[in-house]
Amino acid sequence: MKCAHCGKTTMFGHKRSFALNATNRKFQANLQRVTMLENNRAVKKVLCTKCIRTSVKSN
Repeated sequence: MKCAHCGKTTMFGHKRSFALNATNRKFQANLQRVTMLENNRAVKKVLCTKCIRTSVKSN
C-alpha cells in the first residue's frame, strides 16, 4: 500500500546482528485506513500517521 497524500511506502534495508551479518528486512510505513470529509462527502483513504496528524492540525 501507499500513502495517498505523500506517497510513503515500504522501504528495504538490512537487519544487522551483533556480528554485523546483514540480512534483508522491510521497513513498513504506519499506514491507516481513514474516512475524511472532502467537499462535504465522506472519502476513504489510506494515509500514513504523519499525514493524518498534520491534516488534523490544519483543520
